Amino acid sequence: MSRPRIVVTRRIPQPALDLLNAAGDVWLSPHDRALTREELFDAVQSADAIICLLHDKIDADLLDAAGPQLKVVANVAVGYDNVDTQAIASRGTVWFTNTPGVLTEATADIAFSLILMATRRLGEGERMIRSQTPWSWNMFFMLGTGLQGKTLGIVGLGLIGQATARRAKAFGMEIVYSGRRQADPTIEQELGARYISFDELLETADVVSLHCPLNADTRHLIDADRLRQMRSDAYLINTTRGPVVDEAALAAALRSGELAGAGLDVFEAEPKVDVGLLDLENAVLIPHLGSATIETRTAMGVLAATNAIAVLRGEEPPSPVVRAS
Repeated sequence: MSRPRIVVTRRIPQPALDLLNAAGDVWLSPHDRALTREELFDAVQSADAIICLLHDKIDADLLDAAGPQLKVVANVAVGYDNVDTQAIASRGTVWFTNTPGVLTEATADIAFSLILMATRRLGEGERMIRSQTPWSWNMFFMLGTGLQGKTLGIVGLGLIGQATARRAKAFGMEIVYSGRRQADPTIEQELGARYISFDELLETADVVSLHCPLNADTRHLIDADRLRQMRSDAYLINTTRGPVVDEAALAAALRSGELAGAGLDVFEAEPKVDVGLLDLENAVLIPHLGSATIETRTAMGVLAATNAIAVLRGEEPPSPVVRAS
């Protein structure tokens, strides 16, 4: 019996590749970059399993290119705005999986790092040192704002939002949150979190941290109107997906003083960044490092591989999003 053909669209950690190599014949992209659309179509032909990353667009055309023997698409990410899940579900024969849970703590670390960097002007301070700009300590030099007693507003109290809230609580912050539904009372009690409307959160929070998925409802959730709702001394943090924020509107708000600062790990058209943000000292910009630890990226790859292998064996994968019928 022939071994299944497993397509890996870009290099993933070796422990994950070892699992896949033991389970089938692996085609691994020779390029350390995202495949072009044409390259991706060529690669997936006759695949039984596709291990994809967040820059790979998985839609009906790609599924057609793969062929009827395709059994599983395993996304090495928790978010899946790159995947047309309806197209997969309409096939009825293809599983789709993601990698939830394993990147929670690493991403929350980055979210809270951005909060500290933005409120304490850490990026600005480092740039001053590296540029050899003359400076001397005084009582009013590069004053930021403390977090103790301040309010963190979390948009989307999922696993990463909860982990970010735990860090904020340890720093003495008050927690409020908004979302499609109220969290379990035990979670609210643990975090001391209070459920409020999105409008109230924007109007009252000292720091707003975004943890909602990207979909049709959340694209440009934070636009010029929403930014005007926020306090002029507030900070916006985004570690979810770039298009949740209108970058041009954010740059304008930061430049005009409508908003005190922002910290971004994700961008609308990665790796491009709106040029209006690049020269703003009150914007902290880092290149999508949310899950970028050796431990986390390895766990993500291993979970994606485990998902794919389970389906190929006729078993239920650990983290299904779309089930084959």
